[in-house]
Amino acid sequence: MTVEPHAVPLARHVEHLMGMPVSLALRGRHVDDDAAHDAWRRCLESLRAVDATFSTYLDDSFVSRLNRGEVTVDQAPAQVHEVLALAEQERQESGGAFDVRRVAADGTTRFDTDGVVKGWAVQGASSAFAGLADTDYCLSAGGDMVCHVADDLRPAWRIGIEDPRDPSTLVATVEVRRGAVATSGHAHRGHHVVDARTGEVPRAVASVTVLADDLTWADLDATAAYALGPDALTWLQGRPGRRGLVVWDDGRSEVFGDTP
Repeated sequence: MTVEPHAVPLARHVEHLMGMPVSLALRGRHVDDDAAHDAWRRCLESLRAVDATFSTYLDDSFVSRLNRGEVTVDQAPAQVHEVLALAEQERQESGGAFDVRRVAADGTTRFDTDGVVKGWAVQGASSAFAGLADTDYCLSAGGDMVCHVADDLRPAWRIGIEDPRDPSTLVATVEVRRGAVATSGHAHRGHHVVDARTGEVPRAVASVTVLADDLTWADLDATAAYALGPDALTWLQGRPGRRGLVVWDDGRSEVFGDTP
């Protein structure tokens, strides 16, 4: 997804962490001053702390140690229990299509919490900007974002939704004043999501974009809906407070909730 600013002065910051670009756009009173830089620093510190706990690419993270059997879930810090509780709720509500547990051939269970952690972490990190008076922000990680407009007289953030068949073009543009946007699909990371009930790559669906009040749930629902494949739209239509767009493999796109 892309962020299209209106003709209002803004500042941008970008850092690469958690294996993806994390970017920030600020508009308003605190754009490039000490308060803005301090908030950006605290945001990055929050994300690095999450990565140190959950990354499967870091040998000493809690999740890596858990997957090696060196520690147990009972020994997990509170953040891990919170993420696993969110994952379990989404597993139940998606009928098992979404699941962070992976059972190996020898019967051991591994955890891949990426489908929960990114949205949850970015939503939490965005709180660093809540204290910037009269300042709009749009915090994005890997294309999923939290948006906030402090002054109702200023325009909404305009978010472009990429065409999964050609990410250089857009299939839609949405305006967000306060809320979150998340997309799951195969355009950038290939077929990294499977239907946990079957272990198979989802059929029929190319991408799912969800708008919600909170990025935790926007990201969870986009991933779960994508895993559901041909049932994505039907499931999303039953999710309260969600709107967005499903792009099918045949090129069709369908909206749900209020028109994006």
